[in-house]
Amino acid sequence: MVMTPSRPQTPQDLERARDVMAELRTALAKYHDSRVPLSEGYQIFLPTVPQTVYHFTDYAASQQEYMGHFDPAHPGSILYVKNASGDYVLVGAMYSAPADYTYDQLDAIIPLSVAHWHAHTNICLPNGITLNDVMRGDVGASHLDMPGMIPASSSTYAPAINQRLGFMADGRFGFTGKIADPTECEAAGGHFLKQAFGWMVHVYPFNGDDLKVAYGMSVPPPPAN
Repeated sequence: MVMTPSRPQTPQDLERARDVMAELRTALAKYHDSRVPLSEGYQIFLPTVPQTVYHFTDYAASQQEYMGHFDPAHPGSILYVKNASGDYVLVGAMYSAPADYTYDQLDAIIPLSVAHWHAHTNICLPNGITLNDVMRGDVGASHLDMPGMIPASSSTYAPAINQRLGFMADGRFGFTGKIADPTECEAAGGHFLKQAFGWMVHVYPFNGDDLKVAYGMSVPPPPAN
């Protein structure tokens, strides 16, 4: 993952960032019930894979963002965490932008003095799995011979782990995988993506008015209520 550099902060930057946060709070109010976005066509990204934060994505809205259209009231993804009971708890949203946007263009959407936009780079996916497959939640769980699976003979838990994690089971492939080199990726039976998706930025508007928290890279704890 690469991130944009920080820029000197201006009063105008702070005002713009607060405006986005305020508009987002209003827009997300109805999504505290995680069934609502699902009823509107949002899809959970990789629902079987344990994650720090879960993205409920409106792919049509995300496509608009990748084309350069920014609507603070309609983010491409809504962000949830799971509580101790396994329920989804709303924490924020994610906006995206085209992969070829310059720092100045990103700054015009959400200022770089307040937020760090990030991009996922150097991704290795096993042959037979495309980025579109991953977007649909297909992790190749039905392909027992796919690279990334744990050999069934190595553990009695291997089939269950493979079914849940698919090609990410052994930790080499995917967005948090250990392989980040094209040659190593090919040798492991994969294909290399220099960048997956576009630029992204998370906004967590429910934990007070501290912009460092709202636009930080750390997922804040879910609201008490």
